[in-house]
Amino acid sequence: MTLVTHVLVIDDQAAHAEAAAEALARAGFQVSVATSGRSGLEQLASNAPDVVVTDIRMHDVDGMTILREARRRNPDTKVIMITAYADLDSARSAFKDGAFDYLVKPLDIGELRTAVVRAAEDLALSRNNVQLHRRLGERFDFRSIIGNTPAMRELVALLRRIAPTSATVLILGESGTGKELVANAIHNHSPRRDAPFVALNVASFPEGIIESELFGHERGAFTGASGRRAGVFEHADGGTVFLDEVGDMPLATQVKLLRTLEAGELRRLGSNEPIRVDVRLITATHQELEKLVEEGRFRLDLYYRLKVVTVSLPPLRERKADIPLFIDAFLAEFSAKHGQRITGLTDAARRALYHYHWPGNVRELRNCIENMVVLARGPFLDVDDIPADILAAVATEGLLALPPGRTPTPPSLTGKTVREVERELIAQTLEHTQGDRSEAARMLGISERTLYRKLKRYGLTES
Repeated sequence: MTLVTHVLVIDDQAAHAEAAAEALARAGFQVSVATSGRSGLEQLASNAPDVVVTDIRMHDVDGMTILREARRRNPDTKVIMITAYADLDSARSAFKDGAFDYLVKPLDIGELRTAVVRAAEDLALSRNNVQLHRRLGERFDFRSIIGNTPAMRELVALLRRIAPTSATVLILGESGTGKELVANAIHNHSPRRDAPFVALNVASFPEGIIESELFGHERGAFTGASGRRAGVFEHADGGTVFLDEVGDMPLATQVKLLRTLEAGELRRLGSNEPIRVDVRLITATHQELEKLVEEGRFRLDLYYRLKVVTVSLPPLRERKADIPLFIDAFLAEFSAKHGQRITGLTDAARRALYHYHWPGNVRELRNCIENMVVLARGPFLDVDDIPADILAAVATEGLLALPPGRTPTPPSLTGKTVREVERELIAQTLEHTQGDRSEAARMLGISERTLYRKLKRYGLTES
């Protein structure tokens, strides 16, 4: 894989910066050096680095500011944080704001090179995936929205119409269906594409914090507010704000959000001064907002303000024809990411994944494929590489081509472990085939080699 070449090293200790830069240059990277935080900010604006390596504590501008500015300018930029003062809180803050890695001084040059190579490979992979999607045609025209079913073609056609406008969009769909990807696609095909896209999950913040995250605060606005802080609406000025799980927003915050949308201005907590903002708002939820309105938990006026355009994402179980596309895309992605040489899946494994109901939608399928790739024992993935809980669910639902009358039913499996379910399924199939392993493997949708391993694992006789 071709590595990203441009790395910016920022450290106000010049000797440390030069040593790191020299080591990375020897590894084949194009390296720029900034010996102050302010100089680093200037180079972010002029050089557009692919990977940034920055000290956290510097005299003028700290590394957290560098991190946020790098991510604001280009969300794809990989930022590696360096500190001599390792503590859990600073690491959490760095990762929360999008840091790729976190290293501790005294710096191990080999560890630094490895971290930068990983960052470069990760970025190169994401760029290769975008190029691949473009080559695959219209269904990938909106970033990583994968799908060629009629529902997905209609969705992309709708996105094409609404993206160039400034209309507020409400995205509905179950968890894991890709609501943030759709929001990102709308932004990236809008006139605001060169301005920030800022995403915030409302449900991830307690009630007392969400207003500060949205609108910012002044120093002393509340206990712990040690300085002025801009909220996501200020950060995204000129761009797009995506609020996920908007149905969890407190009523008091809903009032302030409505005012911001209608007046185009906000007030930081602890301030009476209005701040003008120009932001397109996209929201999402898996809840029924109309029901929340009836229960008095969501404002009707805000509901109508948010649903100028509504986009509904179908669950994966309603577009099963897209599952093979996802499998191939995720296989390529995670094989490269984890350095595995995976050439494909057996037909039996594909059938099992196709028939599973995927309650966690695309997110669950993505995690499943990554698990299979990471734990793969060979270049070709088979049924026994599928996570046990998913395999057991497929077996329980009678989707493994068992003979009539031999399909296990949920009542008979209640309280049993996954291993017990699988053992019983194999035993019943062998009994039906009178010990014919070849026929049993065919009916179970696995290879004879896999069946043989399972027979040994469960202590089953072969007759």
